[in-house]
Amino acid sequence: MARKVKLVCSFSYKRTTLIVCSINIFVALYVLRSLYGSLYIYSHDDLNNVVNYTPDQISMMEESIQIRRAKQPLQLVKMVKKLYKELKRDEEVVELPRDVRQKIADEILQRLRSLKANANITEQREAIESWRKEKLHEVKQLIHGTGGLNSTILQEEARMLVRALDSDFAVLSENIGLWIPVEIISQEHDDKPEGEEDTEEEILPGRPLPPECHAELHTDYDGAAVRWGLTHHKESAADCCQACLDQAKRAKPGRKKCNIWVYCPSEMGCHSPDIYKHKNQECWLKYAEKPRLNFKDRYPESYRNSHPKAPLIVPWVSGVVNA
Repeated sequence: MARKVKLVCSFSYKRTTLIVCSINIFVALYVLRSLYGSLYIYSHDDLNNVVNYTPDQISMMEESIQIRRAKQPLQLVKMVKKLYKELKRDEEVVELPRDVRQKIADEILQRLRSLKANANITEQREAIESWRKEKLHEVKQLIHGTGGLNSTILQEEARMLVRALDSDFAVLSENIGLWIPVEIISQEHDDKPEGEEDTEEEILPGRPLPPECHAELHTDYDGAAVRWGLTHHKESAADCCQACLDQAKRAKPGRKKCNIWVYCPSEMGCHSPDIYKHKNQECWLKYAEKPRLNFKDRYPESYRNSHPKAPLIVPWVSGVVNA
């Protein structure tokens, strides 16, 4: 009896396993068929959604495309691309080597020294412009191989100089510290007495400087700060000088009275050996019992060796007044 029960149990286990496997296979086949059917239906629906255009409609669409292409502002697009390239090229400023900038500054200073002592601003500008044209002509000859052997500019420097002297000359002037005040030309009623001679004077941007300001271009005076220039800006050198005169008048007994004013007229800012970045229109009010120069005309070679970012020419404008 026990042996018979064992055989029945063994047979039932195998049959159950076979049934389960069959069901799994059937379910798998059903799932695959469902997926295939859905893909077929999706593809069939997409094919049904395709729009069939007539030859006339296709011809009209092609004609419409041709008309739109013909109406495109091709010349305007080309002009905009050209302007974009020129603006991008202008933004890339030529950086000349330091020794080349020094040569240029020396030649400009030599040209300015050749002028008469009382040369006005117009004559100074004309001298610099004349030098620029001559130097530009020289470097162009070097590029084409027709320059003289006595040129102070090397062949490999000529191409950079052409652009620096032509379109980037204003930037080059700032880099070497060259700054000449703008001459203001105005029409006034001539009411001077007969026989009195006209006098011409140099003018900084803004209102004219009174004689008591004793303005000196490219000059930086030392002294104890009465008014901190980093937070004290004025519209012009004349306003800075007036601020110095006003401070001296209002100073309380025992307080230092301003007798030196130092102004930054350069839009690119002014160099100084301290840690601060000095900006345009800074106005420093100072006091010194015996005014002493920091720098005059140009920075010495020894100073530029220790301060590589210093320009060649002093950008400040200063004056010593009677307190």
